[in-house]
Amino acid sequence: MTLAALLALSLFAPSARAEGAAGMNEHQKTLYAIGALVGQRSQLDSLGLNAADKQYVLLGFKDFVSGKKLQADPEAYRAKIAELAQGAAAVRAEKDKVKAEAEKGKSKTFLEKAAKEKGAQKFPSGLILIPEKEGSGAAPKATDTVKVHYEGTLTDGTVFDSSIKRNEPAEFPLNGVIPCWTEGLQHIKVGGKAKLVCPSSIAYGDTGHPPVIPGGATLVFEVQLLDIVKK
Repeated sequence: MTLAALLALSLFAPSARAEGAAGMNEHQKTLYAIGALVGQRSQLDSLGLNAADKQYVLLGFKDFVSGKKLQADPEAYRAKIAELAQGAAAVRAEKDKVKAEAEKGKSKTFLEKAAKEKGAQKFPSGLILIPEKEGSGAAPKATDTVKVHYEGTLTDGTVFDSSIKRNEPAEFPLNGVIPCWTEGLQHIKVGGKAKLVCPSSIAYGDTGHPPVIPGGATLVFEVQLLDIVKK
């Protein structure tokens, strides 16, 4: 679907709201939900439009569906639409970069403290591995698939993922996860447990993993290596 079509369709939801959701039957609510869903996925807000700007988008949509003569040819303005989208993306990227740098600054003290914990090993990549339980089995290679129990947290202790809470071990190919895991798990033997402290450079970088993991975030994983999965 073209950007122009998505911009137009995203206006279904506000139109339906103006008519009053309380008076809609189930069929109308279904149509309303379609419009709202497309609106969510159209990323209209990503263009950085204010309320006044959106009124012109709404006007173009209304003129189109009512069969009126369009006051601007969408095809003729395709390049300008792309230029608007690119400009908004550049602004977002700059804001994200500033936020990521601030996040990395906040993580600096945390990383320094983690590196001083008892038994901590710091690797050239920035990975800090803190052994918690020595394993007795083999250590996996980067090409292996591992079975693990883990819990991932931000530096403030916020849990963003946990196989422990799901009560279900997870299996991952080590060459298909973040670099911190690929490197760190190779230093844990089966049956062992360790804490992996991952600076953003070997985690999700400056982009993060929205909405849970901000750009530039240092991540902490408690990982227990249960097994190396046989092929």
